[in-house]
Amino acid sequence: MTRFKLTLLAATLPVLALASPASAQSADTHQYVLDLGAGVLAQSRYPGSDETIFVPYPLIAVSKFFLPGYGQIDGDTDTRRLTIYPSFNYIGKRNSSDSNELRGLDDVSWAVEAGLGVSYRYDWIRGFAEVRQGFNGYSGQVAQFGIDVIASPTEDLELRFGPRAGWGSQNYMDTYFGISSREAADSPIYDKSYKADAGFNTVGLAGSATYNLTDDWKLHALVGWDRLVGDAGNSPIVKEGSENQYYAGGGLTYRFAFDLF
Repeated sequence: MTRFKLTLLAATLPVLALASPASAQSADTHQYVLDLGAGVLAQSRYPGSDETIFVPYPLIAVSKFFLPGYGQIDGDTDTRRLTIYPSFNYIGKRNSSDSNELRGLDDVSWAVEAGLGVSYRYDWIRGFAEVRQGFNGYSGQVAQFGIDVIASPTEDLELRFGPRAGWGSQNYMDTYFGISSREAADSPIYDKSYKADAGFNTVGLAGSATYNLTDDWKLHALVGWDRLVGDAGNSPIVKEGSENQYYAGGGLTYRFAFDLF
């Protein structure tokens, strides 16, 4: 299952998926400062799979943003702030031919999730919550919650680490973890149907690191573990795969600074 997420981190109108330590360029007079790049992510083939695949993913971070009528928003220097931001996620198509554990099950089309997140940072700790609506592959809602401890061992290095939890609505849970009566009849593995109700589906840990190679180039790394719980963890699909879902990745971004007004 191909998946990537774009969230905001740095200001009230941010865009992104990563943190970035302050650099010399973030203190200049430009109205807009953003980091753009790409990376490679190792993750489970689909929710509950014990197979790993490698997928590309975008890296986008907004550090400074000028909002006409409001003024300059500088996420690099403000370490005490409330942030409201858009949150997006993409889930690739799940094919029954992807794995023996999926034989007889319906294909699940790709899905796009869109919603909002809110976070609050106070010096070295940050908490956040995100809620998104799914489209195409399923029609339902998901939510993610987390807390990060933030440390900067050096001027150029920032580390983040903390717990995570995920929640899914009825339609999301049944789409990725449920088995219909017809699917059970067609499957050589599953002999009965399974209904996955709404609820918390993951608990885990996540960490990230960002290192300033130069004022413009940044190296990013992330690693995480999710444990499928509740009706997701009890799904026969997961029992045939794995309740433990790991991911790790890395990438490179370049910083762009410019003015529009």
